[in-house]
Amino acid sequence: MTYMTNQSYLLVLHSIDGLGPVRLKLLIDYFKDPKLAWEASEKELLEINLPKNVILKLIETRKKLEPEKYLEDVEKSGIKWLTIFDDHYPKLLKQIYDPPVVLYFKGEILLEDNKAIAIVGTRKVTGYGRIVTEKFATDLSQAGLTIVSGLARGADAIAHKSAIKSSGRTIAVLGGGLNKVFPPENIRLASQIADGFGAVLSEFPPDNPSLPGNFPARNRIISGLSLATLVTEAASNSGSLITARLALEQGREVFAVPGPVTSSFSRGPYELIKEGARIVMEAQEILEELGISENRFVELKTNSLENMSDQEKSIISLLENEGKHIDEICRQLNLPAGAVSGTLLKLEIAGIVRSLGNGNYIKG
Repeated sequence: MTYMTNQSYLLVLHSIDGLGPVRLKLLIDYFKDPKLAWEASEKELLEINLPKNVILKLIETRKKLEPEKYLEDVEKSGIKWLTIFDDHYPKLLKQIYDPPVVLYFKGEILLEDNKAIAIVGTRKVTGYGRIVTEKFATDLSQAGLTIVSGLARGADAIAHKSAIKSSGRTIAVLGGGLNKVFPPENIRLASQIADGFGAVLSEFPPDNPSLPGNFPARNRIISGLSLATLVTEAASNSGSLITARLALEQGREVFAVPGPVTSSFSRGPYELIKEGARIVMEAQEILEELGISENRFVELKTNSLENMSDQEKSIISLLENEGKHIDEICRQLNLPAGAVSGTLLKLEIAGIVRSLGNGNYIKG
């Protein structure tokens, strides 16, 4: 028998609390067959040094769950899965110390997702953090990288949305099961990602709730799926720093964006930079460090900038270092409001300037 033919037994074993990736892999390696592991006696389970409480949970679960019925229920939820024994299991994730034995997902996981970068940051994102996260996620997505994040409020959601807006790919890693997407305001975003823009995935069984203790495990998957991790904005106690430090432990690159010294959300990137993370100001620096071709990125930027009028170039120059109100742009360039408004709209559609609301604009 093979792991493939007995996937129902592997999935139901995976559902048992206490059988994490290391113990489950030990169990499967010892018995060579998930069905035999599921049916093992208490004496046999004790021989591989499983904790007594985990053995009791396994025995109790056998009384309540039928493997084939469990598999059927997962399939009815529209959930797919990969096991670590499958050829299409993400290559980068398989290289970490404790890769998930099972990955549940909706959407598609493609070979091109091996070229991915994690973008994480604070849930309480500031205006500065929003701009920075959008810019990096957009530019890296346009360069062909899959954007990986955790579907949390703030920077995570911005990173996912920026990838979608760029018609790129993004992977959202949950801290609970796929039938319990959290936070609820991002359920629609999760559906959008799964519907043609990437995948929403989790190592937790489909009906598991998102609990605080799950997130460090979730974070190792975010970094494990990625060539590198970028922290755009974070407090010193942010979970984003856990993801970054896990990336370092996994031998992956870590990048951090500097922020205003007056902001507490600049402390996290500052701490990472002191610990050896590379400080970055633009996406090209990351692409260069990872040895990824910038051709697509450069081509997109070149196409946007060529054939610009003098008026467009003047407005971009004014916004180079700081945001300005449309009235200030009109005054400095001595141009009528109608002309400036039309030009700003054109530049905004091209993705060269961004509206901050209330008539304020900034480059990128």
